[in-house]
Amino acid sequence: MTRKVALVTGGSRGIGAAVARRLAGDGFDVALTYRSAGDRAAAIVKEVEAAGGRALGLRVEAADAGALVAAVERTVRELGRLDVVVGNAGIAPYGALEEVTLEEVDRLLAVHPRASFVLAQAAARHMRDGGRIVLIGSSLAERVPYPGWTAYAMSKSALTGLVKGLARDLGPRGITANVVHPGSTDTEMNPADGPDADEERRHTALGRYCSPDDIAATVAHLAGDGGRAITGAAISVDAGVTA
Repeated sequence: MTRKVALVTGGSRGIGAAVARRLAGDGFDVALTYRSAGDRAAAIVKEVEAAGGRALGLRVEAADAGALVAAVERTVRELGRLDVVVGNAGIAPYGALEEVTLEEVDRLLAVHPRASFVLAQAAARHMRDGGRIVLIGSSLAERVPYPGWTAYAMSKSALTGLVKGLARDLGPRGITANVVHPGSTDTEMNPADGPDADEERRHTALGRYCSPDDIAATVAHLAGDGGRAITGAAISVDAGVTA
């Protein structure tokens, strides 16, 4: 049986690596992009191959639209098809409103909504009917409990509007588009034992961080048979921070 193919951006660590592993475990061949962690990307590729799948690691700067389109085209060329794309690559700058520069705002918009649009548009040209587009947002798109995150929240909230438009444009082909909004998640970017972790836990209903596997499980559901009737949705996986 022909295996389906998924492309995960920012797939070398954190949530992206967990998604790549989970989809590989569910029977997907996996292409993943990375910006600088080439050794980690190579390790994920080896894990997928050891599990019996094909894998491809691609060095891509998310803000580079041409590189994103090329990654989609290379995935199709080398792995034969494209069924699922997961837009996970992101940055998380923090700073007082008065100190945020326009250059920082432009980069946020380039890496988050612009790159997500480019990825979805490129994928739609190659994706078979019934494909899946999943974007990784942030609980800060739904609720901002602390100062310093205005520009970041703006860039992530745009993804909700994006998937609603994609759902309408691609629905006739049976292609779904959704955004998953993680809350505080135990990664290198925001470790569960970090200096602000207790304050972040205080804002959740469950009193704990999410794990990357929690996010990956929801992505896998959307990518699998159970997600075929879910589209245009923003799904929070955040331990109740937006409850």
